[in-house]
Amino acid sequence: MLGGGELADMFSCAATPPPDWEPVFALEGRQMIWAGTTPVDISEAEAGVVDLGADSGPAMRDLVARTRPGPFWPRTHELGCHLGIRENGRLVAMAGERLRPPGWTEISAVCTAPEARGRGHSALLIRALAARIIGRGERPFLHVAETNTGAIALYERLGFRTRTQVTFRGFRTP
Repeated sequence: MLGGGELADMFSCAATPPPDWEPVFALEGRQMIWAGTTPVDISEAEAGVVDLGADSGPAMRDLVARTRPGPFWPRTHELGCHLGIRENGRLVAMAGERLRPPGWTEISAVCTAPEARGRGHSALLIRALAARIIGRGERPFLHVAETNTGAIALYERLGFRTRTQVTFRGFRTP
């Protein structure tokens, strides 16, 4: 499944990786789950929210490289719906779906370009994704680094609560 030299993510996993996997990072964080009511119905089109398809992959990877929200591999955008906000044709904010255990959907890759911060883009995208997830009868959840206090405060304002502490671990495969 993983080729040589690729990065494998493990978090809060009791399993020990194979001995020839090289540890790359360990980071404390938390898993947060939706504990609020159904998000306010917003008009995504009026707010400038757009669906990001496969053709947006390069722009998504560029934004991730500039903002570093967490793991986002070349095909991550294929795991679920990704929404974005463009300004002057350039992707400046996005959020998407990744893990989908039964009854749940993870919101991930929440990021806003430095020049577009402070305008409520992340909150809008999270609310739009949460509305879609809840509309499917599922509950949203997300993961966040413990050091990202700004994101934690935003997620709490939007109705997310900490479910558990996690440790994110990355390993390089031989």
